[in-house]
Amino acid sequence: MRVRTTMRRFLKAAGAALVAVCLIAAPTAAEAPAARPGVPLRDLGAVDFALALLASVPHPDRSPAGADDFTCRPSAAHPYPVVLVHGTIENAYENWSALAPLLKSAGYCVFALNYGETKPHAVLKAVGPVPRSARQLAAYVDKVRAATRAAKVDLVGHSQGGGLMPQWYLRFGGGAAKVHRLVGINPSSHGTTLLGLIHLVDAVVDVAGRAGKPLGLDSPAIKDQTVGSPVVRRLYARGDTEPGVIYTNIVTRTDFVVTPYTHQFLTPGPGAVVHNILLQDVCPLDLTGHLGSPWDPNVHQLVLNALDPAHAEPVRCAVMPIPA
Repeated sequence: MRVRTTMRRFLKAAGAALVAVCLIAAPTAAEAPAARPGVPLRDLGAVDFALALLASVPHPDRSPAGADDFTCRPSAAHPYPVVLVHGTIENAYENWSALAPLLKSAGYCVFALNYGETKPHAVLKAVGPVPRSARQLAAYVDKVRAATRAAKVDLVGHSQGGGLMPQWYLRFGGGAAKVHRLVGINPSSHGTTLLGLIHLVDAVVDVAGRAGKPLGLDSPAIKDQTVGSPVVRRLYARGDTEPGVIYTNIVTRTDFVVTPYTHQFLTPGPGAVVHNILLQDVCPLDLTGHLGSPWDPNVHQLVLNALDPAHAEPVRCAVMPIPA
């Protein structure tokens, strides 16, 4: 009994420390730019995910610059609209304010949904059950296809948005017939151990209380993405892929959220094509981590190359020295 009590105290202390680190690492509201609807994030001075998240607080449902023009018609050069799918405890504006305008300037019709809310207009989204979020993605893809008159779309997602959730849609929601490519940036494929600390989540919520729950640490989405969860077991029971879909997985060795990082790679099944890319094989000095990857110019070029391999360009390999 004494050992159990000591272990419980240790887990609580470690959980509290983890929450404290997360809160200290985030910029204060005073450091955040003054967000205004319709103003590109780069014009506000936000250059990373933390500032982008804070900038989204006044308008958490808004679209990133370049996205959600439902009058857009795909060109012959880029016939598939691109649907951007954000990650867990994120939102579309925070996740895609760098990549969305880049894709738009490259000639794509770009769309970015918000999904997985447990409360309307929440800043931190994608916290609901993965199967329910997959149904929201299915409805959004149908809306995009109807508006653009495109037979299929390309999905580009981060974390949950490039991993379990769209893969669930492809397998159980009829998505394989409506999706041409799935490009995952640090996808949560096969679930995560969170560096072996996943079971600290309960302790974090228990200790942090008010802090843990708003951060989504007790959310169904995190539980669904845990290694060995019922969602993970059912999704991969008959392989990783669906016929007819082209999968690209852009993975960084310094990902400390979806761990081990090798879980993010997929094995192609019949009729599917898989490209597994380790970022450090392309750019050895790029140490970008899980949250920073959607803001990484090296990752941006890899996404552009995945969407249009016939016109792929070499990655110039900007040095990204700090994992984030």
